[in-house]
Amino acid sequence: MVLVAAAVALVLVLVRPLWRLTRNVITIVHEAGHALVALLAGRRLSGIRLHSDTSGVTVSRGKPHGPGMVLTAFAGYLSPSLLGLGFAALLGTDRTGVVLVICALLLFGVLILVRNAYGVLSVVVTGLLLFAVSWFAPGEVQAAFAYLIAWFLLVGGVRPVFELQRKRGRGRARDSDADQLARLTGAPAIFWVGSFAVIDLGALALASAWLLLP
Repeated sequence: MVLVAAAVALVLVLVRPLWRLTRNVITIVHEAGHALVALLAGRRLSGIRLHSDTSGVTVSRGKPHGPGMVLTAFAGYLSPSLLGLGFAALLGTDRTGVVLVICALLLFGVLILVRNAYGVLSVVVTGLLLFAVSWFAPGEVQAAFAYLIAWFLLVGGVRPVFELQRKRGRGRARDSDADQLARLTGAPAIFWVGSFAVIDLGALALASAWLLLP
C-alpha cells in the first residue's frame, strides 16, 4: 500500500495535466504556511487568494522588514514538505485519523481566510474529497489515502522549487518568495531557492526512510 501510494503520488506530480490540477493542493498548503507563520510572528492577516493558474498570495500587515517578515516569506515553499514529513511520522505510528483531522483543520482555516471565488471553490472541492473518504470509505482506503496525502505533499513540495528557478531564469518571478527574501536579507535569491530545495529534498529523504524501512 505504501509503495502504491508513492507511485500514484509520483504520477500526480510528474504527469503535467494531472499536476496542473493537483498543484492547487500544494498552493493551499503553501499559503497556509505563510499565514500560520505570519500569525505566529505577530502579523495581522488580511486574507489569502488562490488563483486558477495555481499561484496564490497571502497578505499580512505588520513591519515590512525584520525576522517576522523573513520567516513568513521563508515558510511557503517549505510548508508542503514539512507537513508531509509530519504526516510520515504520524503514519509511522498508525495515526491515520490524526492525519485526516489535521487536513480538515487546515482546509477549514484556509477557507475562513480565502478572499476570492476560485480560492473558495478550490478549498471546498478539496474538502469534499477529504470528507467523502473520511466518512464513507473503509479503514483500508482511509489509510491508503493518508499515505497518498503524505507522499503527494513530499514529492509535490519539491517540484515548485525547480519551477520557481526556471521562471526566475526567464525573468518571470521578480516578486517570488526568494526574491522578496533577497530584498529583505541581502542574500541572493538563488541562495533562498537552494535552501528551499535542500530542506524539501531532505524532508523527502527522511520521510521516505520512515515510510519504507521496516
